[in-house]
Amino acid sequence: MRTESIFRALSDPTRLRILRILGSMELAVGEVAQILGQSQPRVSRHIGILCDAGLAERRREGSWIFLRARADGALCSEVLKLLEAAERADAEFAGLCEDDRRKLAEIRAARQEQAEQYFADHAHDWDELRRLHSSDAEVETALRGALGDNRLGRLLDIGTGTGRMAELFAEGADHIVALDKSLAMLRVARAKLQHLPTERVELVQGDFAQLPFAPASFDTVLFHQVLHFAQNPATVLAEAARVTRNGGRVAIVDFAAHQREELRERHAHARLGFSDEQMAGLLTDAGFDPEAPIALADGELAVKIWVAQRRVAAGRKAS
Repeated sequence: MRTESIFRALSDPTRLRILRILGSMELAVGEVAQILGQSQPRVSRHIGILCDAGLAERRREGSWIFLRARADGALCSEVLKLLEAAERADAEFAGLCEDDRRKLAEIRAARQEQAEQYFADHAHDWDELRRLHSSDAEVETALRGALGDNRLGRLLDIGTGTGRMAELFAEGADHIVALDKSLAMLRVARAKLQHLPTERVELVQGDFAQLPFAPASFDTVLFHQVLHFAQNPATVLAEAARVTRNGGRVAIVDFAAHQREELRERHAHARLGFSDEQMAGLLTDAGFDPEAPIALADGELAVKIWVAQRRVAAGRKAS
């Protein structure tokens, strides 16, 4: 990374806006163009300059290119802080950034609406849809083995869907909170779990990016075929870490990285699975120590199980 190339990259107001946007979340190239109201080829040229300067980086996922600001070096981190300060000091730049954030919010709302409509439309056949992609029996056996014979304590099942995971682990947990954003899904889960003691199982409506729980509330946090719906998986895992006690565990069941583009439109997938390297980075950044992943490749799409243990967070007393 050359200092000269960084300052050259920052000499254009459009690139400043792009970097400010990418500092908030990972976006596709087309989404950046939509926010800026500029052609995709023009935006791509600006992005190329930012990437060449080491201020942004690309990640290919199928035919989509995702972008994010880099903050892994002292200079990159300071540039992002400088842009934040510039917005506070420059009213004109602040106005442009505010307009960009409004358009970003519209994009995110449209994505979320599409996903929620999908969940509502398919609430009653969600288990059947899952079976199209993997062997539930094998996944459930492997997940039980990955979590071991230890008591699960207070378990949070994020994106419970029909409640199958809550039902599966009911005997091994002291208490289960089954969370989903979709009321239609919660209605199905409530019907499936009604045979369990009410004091052992709690159904909660909530968003996995803003969990309605106090810090260190759970011993085990589970994502079963849920994380690929997250627009920003890092934010979701940071929230999971916040509510996980020291030494507690997170278990993630999801697809290995794949190229099935139709899942974006047909099933509202925001991510085409995850590579082991990508997941290890996400978990480590969130405050977990990952274990070796488990691979299951008997279905149409390969499934992975990632388990990680919560590290002692700075400023948090040991449990």
